[in-house]
Amino acid sequence: MSDNMRFAVFGNPIKHSRSPMIHAAFARQCDVKLEYRALRVELNDFQRAVSAFFDAGGSGLNITVPFKEQAAAMATELTARAARATAVNTLWRDDEGVLHGDTTDGVGLVRDMVANLGWRMQGQRVLIVGAGGAVRGVLEPLMRELPASVHIVNRTVERAETLASEFGVLGNISAGGYDDLAAQQYDLVINANSAGLSGEFPALPSGILGERSCCYDLLYGAEPTAFMRWAAQNAAWAVSDGLGMLVEQAAEAFYVWHRCRPETQPVIQQLRGVLAAAA
Repeated sequence: MSDNMRFAVFGNPIKHSRSPMIHAAFARQCDVKLEYRALRVELNDFQRAVSAFFDAGGSGLNITVPFKEQAAAMATELTARAARATAVNTLWRDDEGVLHGDTTDGVGLVRDMVANLGWRMQGQRVLIVGAGGAVRGVLEPLMRELPASVHIVNRTVERAETLASEFGVLGNISAGGYDDLAAQQYDLVINANSAGLSGEFPALPSGILGERSCCYDLLYGAEPTAFMRWAAQNAAWAVSDGLGMLVEQAAEAFYVWHRCRPETQPVIQQLRGVLAAAA
């Protein structure tokens, strides 16, 4: 391994990113020497910034909002999961200079729910709230866990229907609006609605939760999110934010680059402590 491998995460905004801390912790575990920075990229400068990073000897990039679709379009070679998602959060160049792209978000979500939280997904009725890029990135790994059904709900129903159509080959996926939920019940509810960042959350009927329903928010923070508060108030059996997913998707990206799979639990606990201290 080179002593000066350089990595970064590109996004806008980016100052909130925990990726440098996460990858530094992984590097210590795997005895990898690297530099990892969080870099803000202007909205109209992404392609130039990526090319400049790799031309200057950069080894790999993580990509966060709003550039994941642009990253997929730039990559010459996409993994199967990235091609289906048409979104990329991990980039690297091979020895021939070919730019490769992968998406690790869905793997991170599934690993956190199944391995860390011990939640069962096979045969479960799943509701996904939201139909943005985050959902596109997680649907394939989620469907490979063989849920009984996945229903995507969104204010703009057409967006949900588009996802259901594109990914329907993987299993039983349907779509609709919030009005469709009144008479339904789900074993797992996943919030992928970014409105929760502002403390808002779409009104969901309390009856959609059963006695052992689990609720997972892709968002995370020092305090419970609006969705997590709703889940607790409506007696969800288990509730989690997305901090574990953040660490698990980073671990998968780290493995893609270094072929070393780090231990994630110590890093999740470390980040919990950092968030608590900042609260």
